[in-house]
Amino acid sequence: MERARSRLRSRIRHVLLAAAVAAFGITPVTVAVATSPASAAVTLNDSEVTANLWEWNWKSVSAACTNHLGPAGYGAVQVAPPQESVSLPNSIDGVHPWYEVYQPVSYRIDSRLGNRAQFTSMVTACHNAGVRVYVDAVVNHMAGTNNPGGVTGYAGTSFTGYGYPAVPYGYEDFHHPGDNCPTGGGINDWNNEAQVASCELLQLSDLYTEKETVRNKIAAYLNDLVGLGVDGFRVDAVKHIKKSDFAAILGKLNNTVAEGGRPYVAQEIFDGAGNDALKARAFIGNGDVLDFAYAKGVKAQFQGSISNLASLPSWNLDAPGANVFAMVTNHDLERDGVTLSWRNGTDYTLANYFVLAYPHGKPSVYDSFTYNNRNQSPPSDGNGFVTDTSCGGSWNCLTQSTGIKGMVGWANAAKSVKSVSDFKVVNSNVIGFRRGDRAWIGINDSGSATTAQFTTGLANGEYCDVISGAATTTGCTGTKITVSGGQATVTIPANNAVAIHVNAKADITKIATTFNVTADLESGQTLHVVGNVPALGGGSTANSVALTANGDGTYKTTAELPASTAVSYKYLIKNGATVVEQEAANRSFTTPATGTATRTDTYVSPPVEVKVATTFNVTADLESGQTLHVVGNVPALGGGDNAASVALAAAPGGGYTGVVQLPASTAISYKYLIREGSAVAQAEVADRTFTTPASGTATRTDTYVPAPVSDKIATTFTVTATAATDQNLYVVGSIPALGSWAPAGAIKLTAQGNNLYSGVIDLPKSTAVEYKFLKKTTAGAVTWESGANRTLTTPASGTHAVTEAFRGDTASQIAASFNAGVTTWYGQNVFVVGNIPALGGWNPGQAIALSSADYPIWRVAVNLPPNTAVEYKYVKKNPDGTVIWESGANRTFTTPTSGTHTSNDTWK
Repeated sequence: MERARSRLRSRIRHVLLAAAVAAFGITPVTVAVATSPASAAVTLNDSEVTANLWEWNWKSVSAACTNHLGPAGYGAVQVAPPQESVSLPNSIDGVHPWYEVYQPVSYRIDSRLGNRAQFTSMVTACHNAGVRVYVDAVVNHMAGTNNPGGVTGYAGTSFTGYGYPAVPYGYEDFHHPGDNCPTGGGINDWNNEAQVASCELLQLSDLYTEKETVRNKIAAYLNDLVGLGVDGFRVDAVKHIKKSDFAAILGKLNNTVAEGGRPYVAQEIFDGAGNDALKARAFIGNGDVLDFAYAKGVKAQFQGSISNLASLPSWNLDAPGANVFAMVTNHDLERDGVTLSWRNGTDYTLANYFVLAYPHGKPSVYDSFTYNNRNQSPPSDGNGFVTDTSCGGSWNCLTQSTGIKGMVGWANAAKSVKSVSDFKVVNSNVIGFRRGDRAWIGINDSGSATTAQFTTGLANGEYCDVISGAATTTGCTGTKITVSGGQATVTIPANNAVAIHVNAKADITKIATTFNVTADLESGQTLHVVGNVPALGGGSTANSVALTANGDGTYKTTAELPASTAVSYKYLIKNGATVVEQEAANRSFTTPATGTATRTDTYVSPPVEVKVATTFNVTADLESGQTLHVVGNVPALGGGDNAASVALAAAPGGGYTGVVQLPASTAISYKYLIREGSAVAQAEVADRTFTTPASGTATRTDTYVPAPVSDKIATTFTVTATAATDQNLYVVGSIPALGSWAPAGAIKLTAQGNNLYSGVIDLPKSTAVEYKFLKKTTAGAVTWESGANRTLTTPASGTHAVTEAFRGDTASQIAASFNAGVTTWYGQNVFVVGNIPALGGWNPGQAIALSSADYPIWRVAVNLPPNTAVEYKYVKKNPDGTVIWESGANRTFTTPTSGTHTSNDTWK
């Protein structure tokens, strides 16, 4: 009877889907498949270990979860930011630099890593493998104000420095000087909490998180991800958000879909601050924090003497272990050489073994791509979209190595013991320690094998070394270690490790367990069992065990399960490799110490989700080529994503209509929008709300309410100009918004670096404008650019941008290139300063920044006057604003009368 009810439910689902398709005139994929929440197939892996697959695309993460992470026992996978980001095919730092993903232009799940459907499929695949999904969340800022005009996001979204209409965010949603930012816009004092929290980091538009409207939009984005099954967040640049603001945002988040708990939070709080309020431990009230000091300390020992790891409890770390997300490296740190990375070979591998073994925080293992310069793009196609991961090529796959996967199981076995015992130092680079009676590891960071006796704490018996192989039903695939009286004499190979744990015994007893199940399947379907132990797929539905049909409605299989082990499992139905349906609740039992076991069950279909056919009838006045859509807070209405909004069809009697299957007894918020193809032409401002009934149908009859019409066009002015030390750039023009030609009313442009200045000014639409650029000193002296007035005509809608070069000050200039080999640590930057105004007049505050795109070579090109004797030096600036001058005498050269000049230097 259960299966008969399931078949009826299946038929109803297909009928309702067909009805929705007919009503909308669209394909089934558009209805909601791509936005369905990703729930967990079985209890997720009981593990604190995270695989950080940075900038892997969604297809590759899916494959990694299914084939490696789930079976190995990883608790979570951390993925790169999934929202739409800026696309920079031609930047000063190269083609599509990696940092694009940290410059959002909208909250659409449509990025260089994949679209919304691929992301949702990835979450489902990882959950089916028992792996949680943690998203790198960028919520402090949007894309930089210094991006060139005309660039868009990866999904085609247009934006300006403080205008992101797809969210929407406007000028008033960002911090600016005078509204909590006490500087001219940037951070000058890295120990000043007000500056760090409310001024711009690296010219990124800083969100005004004190405002409730901004908090709501951030929370809506994060809740969209939670609704798609995301289990937690690694939150970028949290130090730059007030702690109270972030706490308010977290308070708005929903519980997770898979486990019904609060989303996990790991906060990036960069180290180096002298102000206690800006140190990582000050932020633990809002979640865990990344421990930078731990990663740097681990590097120091593995490149020195690992015997010093014995003193780790006395280290001055960023926060207590219980509040830490631990790591050997991440994408920022590896590029600055302050931590170990793939470049360090066996030191890097051994350090990861150590971090997985030592009870400090929740350990993570980092994998990404190789690179030749610090800003290099991940492997991608011609449009910047990241290509599939191919291990052994340009991608690092340490997370999939035998030793690391073995250590994940080791960490899981030892998780309940939060202390280290019998830390033995054999010599300066050979150590060993145990975690209670659960696990032991020995590490040899030297060039020759070492044999020694260690106290393991494990019961007598033979154990499999999980670094060299695995424990199987037939024994060890790697080295076998014998424990007697709690002791083991172990030979640790050169530059390697040996690790054993209680769940990797070579002589573990297996229990032949028979599963007998009654189920009613349709033609072509097969019944499977999946559970929390490797013999039952290790939580992965892809590795579930098929049962054999007996021909009478019953199914059977026998699996060898470990003795005296708590087993959780459930049954599922497949059609080929596709999971058609699965039981909602886990079943559980404990295998006996000896003998056999039998489970006799009846398949239980998941509960039927009640849907309410909801009709939307809307009156709206559309232009040719436009379509009307509805978008709302539930997956069937696009989950808040305009790209997944539901199209309405023209009704025979006028207006527009559509039927959507919505969950019963659910609070719905929605709005209407008008699209021209895939672009949103306009959308209602306010959300509409109602609650669906417990059963039956519902109807909404509305009239489209256009957004308030603006008569202004956000116009971006960008100009390249050479300014003296005390000069600023302005634009002035024929209309009041540009000062009506009065220099006193001219609009100041913001310095972007490298002689580039820009600003966004609201001008009246459909208006012919004359304008010019000028320079003003602090004393008010005005220098107009030469030539005739410039002209533009603003469009009737949208935005506008002009990019120009200041006329009259570059014709006789010498393009001077400064190339300096300088080694820095993260947060330091390199500048050139000299005796002439173009080089700051020896004022380090006016020094010229060099680009690190070819690190350790720093480069910049500066226009200098001809026939001029130049003296200069390089300086380093720390995040706290302190300046380090290179030693020795001033460097000198004389610019030629024409042409160019190049200085190739090395830091002194």
